[in-house]
Amino acid sequence: MTKFRIAVIGCGGMSKAWIEYALQREDAAIVAMVDLRKESAAAMAERYGISCGIYDDVKQAITESGANLVFDITIPESHATVATTAMELGCDVLGEKPMTVSMEEARRLVALAERKERTYAIMQNRRYLTQIRAFRDLVATAGIGEIGFVNADFFLGPHFGGFRDAMESPLLLDMAIHTFDQARLITGKDPVSVYCHEFNPAGSWYAGNAAAICIFEYADGGVFCYRGSWCAEGSPTSWEAQWRINGSSGTAMWDGTEAPFAEVVVPQQESNGTGSFRRVEAELSWQGRNGHHGCLDEMFAALSEGRKPETNCTDNIKSMAMVYGALQSAKEGRKVLLSELT
Repeated sequence: MTKFRIAVIGCGGMSKAWIEYALQREDAAIVAMVDLRKESAAAMAERYGISCGIYDDVKQAITESGANLVFDITIPESHATVATTAMELGCDVLGEKPMTVSMEEARRLVALAERKERTYAIMQNRRYLTQIRAFRDLVATAGIGEIGFVNADFFLGPHFGGFRDAMESPLLLDMAIHTFDQARLITGKDPVSVYCHEFNPAGSWYAGNAAAICIFEYADGGVFCYRGSWCAEGSPTSWEAQWRINGSSGTAMWDGTEAPFAEVVVPQQESNGTGSFRRVEAELSWQGRNGHHGCLDEMFAALSEGRKPETNCTDNIKSMAMVYGALQSAKEGRKVLLSELT
């Protein structure tokens, strides 16, 4: 039985993973393909052998197809319009990150979703990895104590070309939300303020600032320090960043690729006063699928179970606030309270 009647909005290359996922589900059917260039929508439908309506207008597509779920895979500047139209017409929305391009629009979309009692969930695929789930569990259970200092290093030098090369803040606007969102998942904590220095290092091929150092503070006095560069040639970190979390009784480590581990202080009475540490290996026990499939699995499970998904807009706006707080801090040269944005 078809439970989810899906309208796919945006038929560029990124839509392939979403379409392929939907086609694997027995409870879902793609009933409309929408793109400003109808020929793109038609070509994508033909590629996957999908018989459905082809449109260049979101409202018409939803109304005529009877869609009850929208995949928003458009450019960020279109997310607010697509999500608003879809929710106003009674659809739930699953969309690509970022939720939108300003905190004002994000707050409006959250309010609309709550008023209409609709789900608007955002793709944060880097939450859905076996190692990061193990790292989160390790931080919580290994015995490192109260989290005091969280560090994430992100150093890569991809030569994408295209729009990123011309962006004003390519690292913070296009990429950093992944690491910021990961920090919230791993620690279970939301920062209250940020100070950010954004810059464009020597040798950068970007027009805008491709590097940043962000100092986020937690209400309990702890700190999350993000160091990132998108024009770092040589010795790259993982796309999942390189992590060190210092607690009051030990440290948890994850290089973004291999299994995480922790080193925890051994009580003096057990170590003969030598001040030694014991190593704790992470348990790679998470049974979910990695990446986009894992995030989509959670989104659909939440819809089926009548609950809000992990990356619902009401939660994801906190990760967006970290991005826009950092941008505002860099622009104004001051510490920004994230309560100013949310």
